[in-house]
Formats: sequence, C-alpha cells, structure tokens
Amino acid sequence: MNAGNAVLAMLSETGMRDEVDRVAAAAGVTVVHVAQPPSRQAWTGALAVVFDAAAAGSCHAPSLPRRAHVILVSRGEPHTSDWHIAISVGAQHVMSLPADEADLVAALSAAAESGGDGEARGPVVAVMGGRGGAGASVFATALAQSARNALLIDADPWSGGIDLVVGTEEQQGLRWPDLALEHGRLDFAALRQALPRLDRLSVLSSVRSGNDVEPGPLAAVIDAGRRGGTTVVCDLPRGLTRSVELAVGAADLVVLVTTADVGGCAATAAVATALGAINPNVGLVVRGPSPAGLRSVDVARAVDLPLLASVRPQPGIAGMLERGGLRVSHRSPLATAARRVLTVLAQHPSAAAA
Repeated sequence: MNAGNAVLAMLSETGMRDEVDRVAAAAGVTVVHVAQPPSRQAWTGALAVVFDAAAAGSCHAPSLPRRAHVILVSRGEPHTSDWHIAISVGAQHVMSLPADEADLVAALSAAAESGGDGEARGPVVAVMGGRGGAGASVFATALAQSARNALLIDADPWSGGIDLVVGTEEQQGLRWPDLALEHGRLDFAALRQALPRLDRLSVLSSVRSGNDVEPGPLAAVIDAGRRGGTTVVCDLPRGLTRSVELAVGAADLVVLVTTADVGGCAATAAVATALGAINPNVGLVVRGPSPAGLRSVDVARAVDLPLLASVRPQPGIAGMLERGGLRVSHRSPLATAARRVLTVLAQHPSAAAA
C-alpha cells in the first residue's frame, strides 16, 4: 500500500500504532505504517504524517520539505525534548495519547478535508538580525511590502511594535494581546479582516507591552497565512525562545540581516550556526555602507552563508520612519534587495505550489 491519500505513520511502539490506527478509523482515514525513512514522494503525498520522538530522526533531512499536517505523538505529557524534536522536523502539533485522542481525530479529519499537503500554500520567510541594529525589522517590512500579498508578523515583544515601522499604529484592528488563542486552526480570511492593513499587507504587531508571543498562537497564525496562500513574513527577535525556534523551523527561508563590518561578521556567525541547526535554509542580507570597504561577499564568506542580497545606503529612511512609516519605491535599494530575496523564496516547493 502506498501513502497517497493515507496517513503516513512512523511509530516505534506497537501499542502506539494500535492507538493511531483506532484514531484514524474514527477520522475515516487509512494509515500506512513504515519503518524506514520516507521518500520525498511519500512524505509530500501523504494526507498527514504522524511519528513519535524515536522515529523523528528519519524526518530531519533537508531533502524532505516542510509540509502541513505533521504531528508528533507521545506517551503521556510531552517532554521538553519532544518539543525540540517537533520544531526540528516542522511538526505543527504535539499530542499526548490517549489524552489527546479527540484532538488527533480532528487533526486527521482536517488533513483529509484539505487533501493533505496538496493545497495551494503561501511561503514563509523568517527575518532576524545577525547583530543588534542591523535593520532586520525594516528589511522584513520592505520584504512584506514588496510581496504581492503578505502577512507581516511581529514576533519580537521588545521591538516597540512593527506597526510603527509600517505606519499602521493608528489603525484599528487586532494586536497580539487581542488574539485569545491557545491552539487550533484559524481562518485566514477572517484573520485578515481583523488585522490592520496597508494595501495588500496585513500586520500583526505587538503593542509595546513586553509580553512574550507564545508558540501555540504563533504557529496558528503562520499556518493560517500559509493556508491562505499569502507570503508570511516573521520579524524575529535575536534569541532562541521556543517561539523563535518554531518560526525558524516553519520557514521556507531564514534571512539574517547584518552590517558590513567586523562586528557584524562576528555576531552573525554565532547566530548563523544556531539557526542552521534548526533549519538549513539560511541566507544573508548585508546592509552597507562598510566603514572599512568590506564587501558583501566577504561578509558572506566570513559567516559561511549564501549571500541573498546587498542593500546600498538609502538616504532619508530615518526621517521616513518618523513621518508615517516605511514606503519603498520600486527602484529603492531596499525594494531591489527585497525582490532578490523573494525570487529565492519563490523557488521553494511551497511557493511553487501556491
């Protein structure tokens, strides 16, 4: 039996297999159990993928793209190590059996209704500063404004609010504290209507409260945008919280923004190593000017990352941010660099499907 139109399961415990079979029967789907690492075709063709921590290593390979409906199941309450494994393989859910049987039935039913991973899906890009003050939030905003349709997610509770960068701070609409959501599935059309918007860009911002963005709600918002076929841009703080790890793991492309100087190289190299352990799809954007003539290719070589784009100095940007938010003209350095990154992002399988 092949995994097409079925649930692919990799479970080390016989008792767990029986429980998953029973849950799948309640959801009206078939389970195909495999012991070996799945092929790319089996991985992408299955309605859903269910595995336990012991079998998760076979899913952690760059050859297997991120996909929807990936679920890690555990016996009893999940441990911290289970969450780390789930993040590393891009799982959207961690469920305890038998306690979460009803949730697993709902998740498998949703996978069957959506046809697995074959639905049109928007790409996800995570943006982080390789060093403090590199301009990551500004570049994330330029990236979102340059996309055809985008959802810009502010995942940094200490940023001051990305709505100040976009210029939507006076608009009515939901911010993070207004989104009462522990887990589950969001309708993107409803979410988009509830958020502040600027043309084709929807913005979910913090409100300068310092409250952390929790992993569950962040995962639900990312998933809603992806299912809605929009480009999801996550502006991340510098630090590996659970939410940052989740966003990095879910991203089709991780963009590190740094400056063209020795300090930028040193700081970014450390960040690049940590992010690369979660997601191998990490690239570099270098912002000029360089005080000592360091070229962008030299910076990329020093931090051992592919160079996605260089950003020339853009006069007047500080004043623009003070007077209503960032606006990128088509020929501006920021817009040019953003389009180069979006071109790379468009080559990812999820973007091609969308």
